[in-house]
Amino acid sequence: MKPINVMVNGIPGKVAALVAAHIKRDRRFALLPYSLTGPEIAETEFSAEDFSVRLLTPDARESVIDDVISACGQIHCVDFTHPSAVNANAEFYCGHRLPFVMGTTGGDRDQLEKIITASPIAAVVAPNMAKQIVGFQAMMAYAAENFPDLFKGYRLRVLESHQKGKADTSGTAKAMVHYFNRMGVDFDEADIEKERDPAAQISRWGIPEQYLEGHGWHTYTLVSGDSTVRFEFTHNINGRDIYAGGTIDALIYLNRKIAQGVKGRMFTMIDVLKGN
Repeated sequence: MKPINVMVNGIPGKVAALVAAHIKRDRRFALLPYSLTGPEIAETEFSAEDFSVRLLTPDARESVIDDVISACGQIHCVDFTHPSAVNANAEFYCGHRLPFVMGTTGGDRDQLEKIITASPIAAVVAPNMAKQIVGFQAMMAYAAENFPDLFKGYRLRVLESHQKGKADTSGTAKAMVHYFNRMGVDFDEADIEKERDPAAQISRWGIPEQYLEGHGWHTYTLVSGDSTVRFEFTHNINGRDIYAGGTIDALIYLNRKIAQGVKGRMFTMIDVLKGN
């Protein structure tokens, strides 16, 4: 099979760089030596152990992309950029007929879907590329839909820990709170306990030191009103490799859909998991 040409955008961001390294080592893909980056990036080149790419700021990409497409033919893009760039990047991809996998959060998601569905391409858009977490959330969503008040009368505690640089509360934790609300639990997103202190992450949580700059540990604890019953759901992720794996699965899925002639569709990681 001819390798799939992939341009990973968002380098020098850590997730984008990691995904690019995984794609470079995978014979099913050909990593292109370019990456769309933000206007604040002063560097013009990024080099890692496995690859080197030219960084294209917004004012430079239009003058380069047509030549890249002419030289390479069909290109798939991967987007791990910045929330503020979501919609503009989607316009760029659709305008240049570049199917894409977007793991970037934020932006106007309704407008994002309109951009894609009105375009001649297809895309996979998912705020969480960790397919196992997406599958777990899907199971919880099923329970919320089919078993309302399953945990009515239970107390909930939500703990989440991420790297120090993550200022916002985990979107996964917020989604889980929504599911538990639908299962009868009285709990507010504001009550989620988030940890960002590296010292506490080591001493109280037991998070390995080498993963302090990239991890996601979550625990959801439910206790009955009389304290005789306890349920606990935990998912701990060290590093970012899990997101690269999901991104690669999404690329393979998207490539298959493009080969089938699918256009104007926005797929999710649930679609990727189902494989339909």
